[in-house]
Amino acid sequence: MTAPIAKAFLSDNAAPVHPRVWEAMRAADEADAPYDNDALSRQLDERFSDLFGRPAWAMWTVTGTAANCLALATMVPPHGGVVCHREAHIEVDECGAPGFFTHGAKLILAEGEGAKLTPAAVERVVAPIRDDTHQIQPHALSLTQASEYGLVYTPPEIDALVAHARGRGFGIHVDGARFANAVAFLGCAPAQACGAVDALSFGCIKNGGMGADALVLFDWGAAELARYRRKRAGHLQSKGRFLAAQIIALLDGELWLANGRAANGAAAEIAAACGERLMHPVEANEIFVRLTPVERDALRAQGFGFYDWGDDAARFVTAWNTREEDARALAAAIAGL
Repeated sequence: MTAPIAKAFLSDNAAPVHPRVWEAMRAADEADAPYDNDALSRQLDERFSDLFGRPAWAMWTVTGTAANCLALATMVPPHGGVVCHREAHIEVDECGAPGFFTHGAKLILAEGEGAKLTPAAVERVVAPIRDDTHQIQPHALSLTQASEYGLVYTPPEIDALVAHARGRGFGIHVDGARFANAVAFLGCAPAQACGAVDALSFGCIKNGGMGADALVLFDWGAAELARYRRKRAGHLQSKGRFLAAQIIALLDGELWLANGRAANGAAAEIAAACGERLMHPVEANEIFVRLTPVERDALRAQGFGFYDWGDDAARFVTAWNTREEDARALAAAIAGL
């Protein structure tokens, strides 16, 4: 058998479930209405409306992929396109799910430092598209907050992208798999961290949940459409109260934000020791570090788990439960290479 990794920095997906989430699921283990008609699921609209300070319609999904793709399916027809970064999760890590959920829509790939987009980058890929039936027409913009390289859009950056997208008539989606980390870094209201978008995938699984993320829509018609599409895709669970319980447990007492701060703090501890090895600024809970194969082997020999990132780098991810002593040990090990 493979020995367990003593100090794991593989992914926040591998982190344990937060004890308060387990408690909430145990408390939900009582008979209630099936699907999303239970008392907990019915709370989600109000809870997210309060969180974002405007009317919101929220539903649980079983994966972040489902949340992202259900959101896009409310905005984009089969013959349409979604503008996103070339490194976006919906392009790189979702096995064609956006096309599956939208019945064929195309991803239109843009560039940007640190996997972040700008209005100019979006315009560069949409301006050459002719307005005729021979070409895919863009219908939506998808952003990732925090980005795939752990960078965070500031409120002015988000607002500029929203304004540009609105001028183009696009719907706007935010992949918030690490939204808690972004809000924790910015220290602002959640609404400022995503702007006046149409849909947000509110990540819980990476942030102490077990198997539920929230799809938050800011348009009632889109929410009604998403509910039907969720059922058709086979994602409507009969005992939905257990998914709603996870989300509400993270919202209660701002546990979601405390968990994001904890993960960010551990990442900052490690980043401070990396110096010029850092490939990107560390603003959330991902650290991309230039390391040779020999150096990576040396770290693994000390019990550190992480993913290689190409031939000459590695990615380390902290989580809500990363122990301070483990973050310090990794920082010291990298500094000592």
